[in-house]
Amino acid sequence: MTKPPRMLKLHPDDNVAIALGDIDTGDVGFAGGPTLLQAIKQGHKCALAPIAAGQNVIRYGQTIGQATADIATGEHVHTQNLGMGAHTQDYAHASEAKALAPAAEVRTFDGYHRADGRVGTRNYLGILTSVNCSGSVAKFIAEAAEKSGLLDEFPNIDGIVPITHGTGCGMSGDNEGYTTLFRTLSGYAQHPNFGGILLIGLGCEVMQIADLVGGRPIRADGALRYMTIQQEGGTRKTIEKGLSELRGIAELANTATRQPAPISHLIAGMQCGGSDGYSGITANPALGIASDLLVQHGGTTILSETSEIYGAEHLLTRRAVSVEVGLKLIDRVRWWEDYTARNKGEMDNNPSPGNKRGGLTTILEKSLGAVAKSGSAPLTDVFLFAEKIETPGFVFMDSPGFDPCSVTGQIASGANLIAFTTGRGSVSGYMPTPGIKIATNSEMYHRMSDDMDVNCGDIVSEGVSLTDKGRDIFELFIRVASGEPTKSEELGFGGVEFVPWQIGAVM
Repeated sequence: MTKPPRMLKLHPDDNVAIALGDIDTGDVGFAGGPTLLQAIKQGHKCALAPIAAGQNVIRYGQTIGQATADIATGEHVHTQNLGMGAHTQDYAHASEAKALAPAAEVRTFDGYHRADGRVGTRNYLGILTSVNCSGSVAKFIAEAAEKSGLLDEFPNIDGIVPITHGTGCGMSGDNEGYTTLFRTLSGYAQHPNFGGILLIGLGCEVMQIADLVGGRPIRADGALRYMTIQQEGGTRKTIEKGLSELRGIAELANTATRQPAPISHLIAGMQCGGSDGYSGITANPALGIASDLLVQHGGTTILSETSEIYGAEHLLTRRAVSVEVGLKLIDRVRWWEDYTARNKGEMDNNPSPGNKRGGLTTILEKSLGAVAKSGSAPLTDVFLFAEKIETPGFVFMDSPGFDPCSVTGQIASGANLIAFTTGRGSVSGYMPTPGIKIATNSEMYHRMSDDMDVNCGDIVSEGVSLTDKGRDIFELFIRVASGEPTKSEELGFGGVEFVPWQIGAVM
């Protein structure tokens, strides 16, 4: 019997292959392949031919870096002999944008229809804070509401979510950092997964409640109340008033029930964290297929983490629907190059130590795998962090690569689903939006099965097709949007994952 291959060459032009399991020195990964000169762990790379110092190393048919030393056939290719090299790309804006055929069928999910026309996948009450100084009081109100059994009277409400954070003051009131936080808080206040919002400030902070409210109806349904601790007379009085206001909001939110809605109302934020050498082979391309399916049904998917598409941005600019959209993406990349330089950082600060243990070596390699989440749909628009997304299809939202922060921006932009791929085993959740965890490899999936919703490792271990796995993820989108709980929801995650992006000096 022919032994199944233990290494995988992903593209005919590649000069490295990926180990599909731990392989010992002297073994051969596949028929006709090289004999390994060193033991190689699962997800790591082996040279298929001699690679001279300075020569490009190719994976996915794309450059992932340059050899920093001569590499022999069968040698382990990693941090000891591979670096990023020069970063130049041919962006070829809008040269490869091909519209996907619309879906032949109309699919629906059961969601919460809001007065502004959007549809939620959950029905929470939010206690949103303008500043760190009101965070504890927000939690006190949520705890008091739970102890009093307030929600026992309101069966259509999923729970109460205090949204606290570490900023809102000690900052300029007129710069990029302020406007970014303003968009983030406003986006959460209007999010369709909240049936109502209680907005709490201290009173003297830079991010003033009056500016957030601004004399305009933040929510079309009127289910928003606001107060400051100083104006109410301190902690105890604010808690008492907060409970009263929360009851009034709950009465409005409880009138909502799940009703059918086209899945064109779904906006899925796509993330990868704790990536490994399998991410770009299994979970990310499978999620890309699910992304395409949602786009074909009129829905929206969001790719983010600008610092983690670096080196692969040319694949997105080519799929932009116009030159202008492609240039918007490159404008953000240039902003990041300047942002990291003036803060004495560098764009190649990734992969993280865990990523490297999983087999990823350079940001170019990591980015090429990350972009696989985007599927093949045209890039219809590019948005700032937490900017409201009003263009359907596959879009990009600028954000850091730090997962909680990036997801915070996607939710503020309107994401009512999160799909999160992981190879090392990230654990998190993002109330009010349900997060689906997608494992890249079977070993981690079984080891952390309480945290993972989908196993994509069977694409390698059992020959499941990417197409079938992508459709499984797409169908899970619909079930979760209709109320099926995810593993992170069952575990109670979401209390500390609201992480606004802090830009600028803390003063």
